[in-house]
Amino acid sequence: MRRAGRRGRQAQEGSPMENGVGQEPGTPEPPAAEDIPAPRPSRARPRLVFHTQLAHGSPTGRIEGFTNVKELYAKIAEVFSISPTEILFCTLNTHKVDMQKLLGGQIGLEDFIFAHVRGETKEVEVTKTEDALGLTITDNGAGYAFIKRIKEGSIINRIQTVCVGDSIEAINDHTIVGCRHYEVARMLRELPRAQPFTLRLVQPKKAFDMIGQRTRSSKSPGEGRVASGKETLRLRAQGLATLEEGPSPFEEEAARRVDDLLESYMGIRDSELASTMVEAAKESPSVAQLARGLDSVLGEFAFPQEFVAEVWGAVCHPKGGQE
Repeated sequence: MRRAGRRGRQAQEGSPMENGVGQEPGTPEPPAAEDIPAPRPSRARPRLVFHTQLAHGSPTGRIEGFTNVKELYAKIAEVFSISPTEILFCTLNTHKVDMQKLLGGQIGLEDFIFAHVRGETKEVEVTKTEDALGLTITDNGAGYAFIKRIKEGSIINRIQTVCVGDSIEAINDHTIVGCRHYEVARMLRELPRAQPFTLRLVQPKKAFDMIGQRTRSSKSPGEGRVASGKETLRLRAQGLATLEEGPSPFEEEAARRVDDLLESYMGIRDSELASTMVEAAKESPSVAQLARGLDSVLGEFAFPQEFVAEVWGAVCHPKGGQE
């Protein structure tokens, strides 16, 4: 009985045992259960639901749950019961082949997605009478490179059957499906002069003129909404998609300048690549550091030093000389 009483006194004085786990003497007593605030219920992530149509005409579909461009194409293909390889590229808020409205790495939460699918295949013979063909190439991030711009007065501009939006499927019967846009641009640059070559092109299906452009997705109230209309879903080549604020006017202008540099140096346009380079330049105090950063993440492009210097200057506007 004496031993039991001693144990009872220890419990009253603050025993070093709590839930069977020993405590050091002097450890403060845990708060009583009634003093612990109830945990707040976790806020459910909003469902990001986007609306989509085939650009040449279709019912409206709903897609969600994608984290990159390939998954986005797969979701669209599932809705319309087609193969993902049928989709050449997507535009935002217009059914037209408008290269200023291409879906890149960011989608506004209110954007309406139009998918342009494979139409007719055509072959053209081209003779390279000068070094530049006058083509600007981009790609859809899922294996197809296509024509984003044709320079007026150029070799390609004189071939009426070649159009902006045409996907380049093969060069001299050598398939380039799966190649990135910079690889295709390099192949075209390296073709010898005065020697004819053949391009196999796939044009997107023609859109119906009666389909009007859309500026909003007509979602039901509250669906897919987050805090601000400026927020975008950022699609990444690696990793999960993230919800971010839209780029600032400065970042948009800097990305446009870098995109222009990509075209003049490499014959490609890629707004997502330009945005990535702007982010890297903003964090680089010198041209040399930017060059090292770009080489570590974008080494396959083999950017020349003078191009890197132009990018750094276009983004950072240095007051003095460049290092």
